[in-house]
Amino acid sequence: MEEFHCPVKVTTDVIGGKWKPMILFFLEGGTRRFSELQRLIPGMTRKMLTQHLRELERDGIILRKVYPQVPPKVEYSLTKHGQSLKPILKLMSAWGTKHRTRYGASKLVAV
Repeated sequence: MEEFHCPVKVTTDVIGGKWKPMILFFLEGGTRRFSELQRLIPGMTRKMLTQHLRELERDGIILRKVYPQVPPKVEYSLTKHGQSLKPILKLMSAWGTKHRTRYGASKLVAV
């Protein structure tokens, strides 16, 4: 099967990787500011967060809203298209919880 015909490949190209699923997990709960996301995802650099947010915005998954004030206020939220990922994120979360219980937190690699 060629890569571009695989729907799983398309999905992982958009939301895969180490950080994007976590960004989406936290945005699933509602609108967040950049600094909130940075606090919620320790170990992720500012540069990496910026890059992933831009990619998710480019792919139509998140919305970036800039408020014209000083200092600038920027908020991120899921678009309608991004909202369609909620069932996937819930399943990933449930699976992770079961996996952690099954194998114990001490055997899991920290982020």
